[in-house]
Amino acid sequence: MARKKQYNEEEVIKKAMSLFWRNGYEATTVRMLEKEMGINQFSIYASFKNKQGVFLESVKYYKKQLNSIKDKLKNSNNGVVGIKEYFYNFITFSTEGQIRKGCLVTNTVNEVKEEEEPEVMVELKKFANEIRDLFVSNLKQDDKKSNSLVQQQADYLMNAILGLSIASKMFTKEQLDNIIEVTFTNL
Repeated sequence: MARKKQYNEEEVIKKAMSLFWRNGYEATTVRMLEKEMGINQFSIYASFKNKQGVFLESVKYYKKQLNSIKDKLKNSNNGVVGIKEYFYNFITFSTEGQIRKGCLVTNTVNEVKEEEEPEVMVELKKFANEIRDLFVSNLKQDDKKSNSLVQQQADYLMNAILGLSIASKMFTKEQLDNIIEVTFTNL
């Protein structure tokens, strides 16, 4: 008979997500996860198989945390204005609290090699493509734009949001606001 879990899975994944976000994927060890999550190594392996499994669940939880700002973008009828609002909301999300942590996904893309962690990269690309698709649908609200221009601008905005994520770890709010404003003068 299977043992009943002695912990709340969402709570331990939230703690794991915070650890990965602070330290990065590579630097986070199973021992660190044990301590942060408050569960033993056996429970980690039984529930998540390995560190990668914990990380993939952490990315799912991260996506849930971002849903409130993603949903605003998804439901926006303001085209480029809605995307710009997403940028500002994202900066607020990624700089909350004392730790300027940027974006969990962007941070991980910067440190993980696809050939070493293909499953992780698949999940990170899926996340990025969800955001890009939202940019495309908002850009298409301007019926004067060709599909080709919409695709180019969506790529430009993805590059901008990834760069902004990194910048949020070291620049002031004023500098980040300037970056966003200049980004949107080019659309």
